[in-house]
Amino acid sequence: MTDKHEQAEQWRDDVPSTIARSDDKAVRTYKETLESAEETYGDGERAHRTAYAALKHTHEKVGDHWEPKEHRGPSDAQAAQGAPESVRGRRETAQGVDANASREHLDQVAHRVGVAEPEKLDRDDEVRAIEKANARATARARRR
Repeated sequence: MTDKHEQAEQWRDDVPSTIARSDDKAVRTYKETLESAEETYGDGERAHRTAYAALKHTHEKVGDHWEPKEHRGPSDAQAAQGAPESVRGRRETAQGVDANASREHLDQVAHRVGVAEPEKLDRDDEVRAIEKANARATARARRR
């Protein structure tokens, strides 16, 4: 075991369940950003939003966990704004779905999470369908 892996394992109980079910890098990214944000903003919603924003630049939500993205960067219009614009000009988020990914990638993710015939949906509807499928998978995982 590497030190980074051991560190991630120790933090799994301290992060949201979807992140705990994810790879070590997701756990470390969220937790390290959260700790830094708490030093700046205090313990609260803003610190957690900051940690999720950092995670969404490197990972995307697939089902009940987070997976590394093919390309680093913002996952939706809200994430692309950056601070302080993101606080003033709140937009809908894609709930961890990489809405900026290629259509081919979205189709692959949609199939994996159980969206029927995603190719027949327009891009926005496909992103919303993946969001809903992810929410269902997370709810099932939390009931276990």
